[in-house]
Order: sequence, then C-alpha cells, then structure tokens
Amino acid sequence: MDFRVEKVLPNGLGRVGTIQTAHGEIKTPAFMAVGTQGYVRFLSAEDLRGIGAQAMLSNGFHLRRKSAEIAEAGGLAAWRPAREDGRPNEPWHGPTLTDSGGFQVMSLGSGLGKVVSMEKERGVVNTAHKERLAQVIEEGVSFIDPFDHEPEFIGPEESMQIQCRIGADIHMAFDELTSLADTYEYNIEAMERTERWALRSLKEHIKHRDDLGYRQNLYGVLQGGRWEDLRRQTARNLAKMEVNGVGFDGFGLGGAFLKEDLGEILRWCNEELPMDKPRHLLGLSHPDDILIGAEMGADTFDCVAPMREARHGKIYTRDGNYNLRKMADSGEALEPGCDCATCRAGWTRGSLRALWRSGDTEKKQKYYNLASTHNLRFIVRLTEEVRQAMLDDNFAEYKREFLARYYAGR
Repeated sequence: MDFRVEKVLPNGLGRVGTIQTAHGEIKTPAFMAVGTQGYVRFLSAEDLRGIGAQAMLSNGFHLRRKSAEIAEAGGLAAWRPAREDGRPNEPWHGPTLTDSGGFQVMSLGSGLGKVVSMEKERGVVNTAHKERLAQVIEEGVSFIDPFDHEPEFIGPEESMQIQCRIGADIHMAFDELTSLADTYEYNIEAMERTERWALRSLKEHIKHRDDLGYRQNLYGVLQGGRWEDLRRQTARNLAKMEVNGVGFDGFGLGGAFLKEDLGEILRWCNEELPMDKPRHLLGLSHPDDILIGAEMGADTFDCVAPMREARHGKIYTRDGNYNLRKMADSGEALEPGCDCATCRAGWTRGSLRALWRSGDTEKKQKYYNLASTHNLRFIVRLTEEVRQAMLDDNFAEYKREFLARYYAGR
C-alpha cells in the first residue's frame, strides 16, 4: 500500500491524499460503504460504482465462518457472496477494509466482562452476571455466539488469521473498546492491553499478509477514551511499534467519546501520528463528523447509518434530514439538485413513501435500494466536495456554509 499526501490544510492536520492498494486507489477524504457480510445490503456492485463509492468495509466477526470460502475464491474483492434479496451477486472488485470484530464480540458483554474480572479480584460473586455473553481476558475475548449459543474465543492471533483469509486490502488490529462509563484508571488498563494486542496483531499479520498473492495491510487502532494524555501516549506508542522493522501501514481512530469532543480528540491523536500514513475514523458519518474529522486529519470514514436510516424512512438532504412518514402524496423531489440515480429517475417523496409503506416484499426491497442509493450518494458526494474544497483552498468557507444550511431548520 502506498499513501501520497497531495495537500495539507493550514492547521497542519487535514489533508488531501491518495491511498493505493492492490485492488485500486482511494482518493481521500473518502467514505467507505459498509458491507458487513461482504456486500452492501440491497445494493449491487454496479450500484456502488454509480454512487461513486471507492471502497467497501466488511466485518471480520460476521465473516469469520466464511473466511476459508472467501480465501478459496481469492479474497474479498473476488468473492461472490450469497445475497438475501435476490439481486446479482457480482463481487465488489475495488479496495476493501475489514474491522477486527473486536467491537462486535465485546458488545456481546456490553463491557460487563470487565466488571466480572474486577469482582473476582475483590472476592465478590454476583449471579446476575451469569447471562453475559463475553468476557475480556488478557489472551483475548471469550464469548457465546448469540446465534448458535456455542462458546468461542477470538484474540489478536485469531483475528489476524480470519482477516488474512478474508483478504481485504486493509485490516484493523484487535483492540479493546472502552465505554463512556469506564474510569480513567480502567482506560489505562484497557489501552495498555490494546497496545499489547496491537503488537501481537502485527506479529501474526506479518506471517499471513501475502497468503493470497497480494499485500494485505494492517492499521493499529487508537483507544484512550476522552483523555488527552492517554490519546497522545498511545498514538506515539503505536506510531513507533515495529516487528523486525515492519510497522503499521496506517491507523484506526476509535474509542468511545462525546460527539462534542471529536475534534479535540482527533487533534491530540493526529498531532502525534506520522503524516505519511493514512488514518481511518471508525463508525461516524454525520456531515459535521465528516467535516470535523477531515479538518482534523482523518482520511477515510465508515458507518452503517446512511443505509440503516434509509431503511427506516430517513432521507438525507443539504437542508437537513426528514422522514418519509410525513410525506404522503408529496410530489417534491427527494432533494432538489441531487445527482443520485434515485433522484435522476424522478422518484418523489410521495412515490418513495408508497413503496416503503407497501406490504409487498418486492416493493419494499425496491424502496431499500432507492433510499439507500440516495443517502449513500449524499455522504459520498460530501467527501468529494470536501476534497475539492481543500484542493481549492476554500475548505473553511465550504464547511461554514454547509453546516449553516444543514442545521438552519433546527
């Protein structure tokens, strides 16, 4: 993987760049469409290309039992997943990223496995904890699969083996996500464990990164909660972490924090991280998140929200979002001036609502495709415009005008 920085904002953090992978390039800032199971629900690869998507993010946890099948096919960019909606299953041939699955397995225990560990140390027995599905231990995470109720274990080594079989261009190191309820002291403990897991992830990844005949790349993931000293410390530690001269190819910016703290936290992290390696902001997609993230040095983004909210009737526009539930018989365009395929085809708020509220399965699936196309195009177009505004030296003005219009009705 190669990353080329083309322009940097006056603040020294935000930048325009290009990530070159074995399956194509990503012009940054960029939004990655989320295809949890190896495809984006209700959208074909052709739909994604029409939207302008440059990359797809999939989930290592959800694909773990299909990883051998994916490897046999030649990796995620060549695999033809079975779809639930009957649409063609052409592979997404472009750049791909997988997360480690750490968030998914830890969320099974809602962070409560850590409470169990602390209680054991204090000699406390709480029978209410017996229903928890996951516990964090030094080796990794022990959990009960919520679908088949079988016990499983994933640690850094297992996560890297799974991701290297899936064969995305970019992988995430296995990390421990803390919650807003966790104390400063526990964040230190979790951050130090995440760094130990990062080193183990790097060692294991090096063994398997070329197994499918092309180079797979690994990002270290930053935790540290809402504390500046922890964020800066772990950024410095991961930036210099190496195994036999091999370090991380980029960095994932993760962790639990309040929305209003996003800019400061990214500044703390990215002032410490090297300029010549890309950074991915995990799980955020609202316009203000992307604008602040790009300004503070994030290069790529992902989130399920554009597609998930579309399925629940929420439509994105430059003038703020609205719900189709209130749009019966409306002949208005979804968003005046939108260049997505749904709007170009002439679908109105009322006609799309009729599909959504229909009891017909085929019509509902058509709605999911049309609404998801619109919302995803809105976010992808936003990152395209952010990139151009940076190149044109008017990002500050663009950000101010976009947010003023977007939030004018609130």
